[in-house]
Amino acid sequence: MAGLRRKLEFFYDLLSPYCWLSFEVLCRYQNIWNINLQLRPTFLAGIMKDSGSLDAMRFLSSVEMENPEMLEKVSRELWMRVWSQDEDITEPRSILIAAEKTGLSEEQAGFLLKKCSTEEVKQKLRDTTNEACGHGAFGLPTIVFNVNKKSHMLFGSDKLELLAYLLGEQWLGPVPKTVKGRQTLIN
Repeated sequence: MAGLRRKLEFFYDLLSPYCWLSFEVLCRYQNIWNINLQLRPTFLAGIMKDSGSLDAMRFLSSVEMENPEMLEKVSRELWMRVWSQDEDITEPRSILIAAEKTGLSEEQAGFLLKKCSTEEVKQKLRDTTNEACGHGAFGLPTIVFNVNKKSHMLFGSDKLELLAYLLGEQWLGPVPKTVKGRQTLIN
């Protein structure tokens, strides 16, 4: 049982710096806690009814659908632009620059951006947002996981130590090095 990766769903919006903090820590703990981190781009306004991240979140939904292996990198780059570089992620050009910085070609990034206006992508983001609400989300970040066949939902970046406890894992702070012979990559 210890060898099986546990699924952990992370519902997030780029306009929340607290989501970014949780995102970075959870990415670092994926191997340490043996979790399968499922990134779930969610439209915060669908939960809180006021946000400016719709285009960026649709873009991430498009990435999730077409290039899921790039979702972590693109999410991180968009967070860097909005929270570290004070760039506007509501503009298509800014989204394209971020996507290309992660290794997506100009053609791929353009395709993903065009796809954002399709009903398929809009519905994907609505479905994910509704799913988060169905779990009881009232803000972001929201983390959903199961322990002993019981579903748990945690809200906030300040709940990561509690998450470790509920998973039966060790909390090593926001930048872990090595635990139980497993290493984590620190960017």
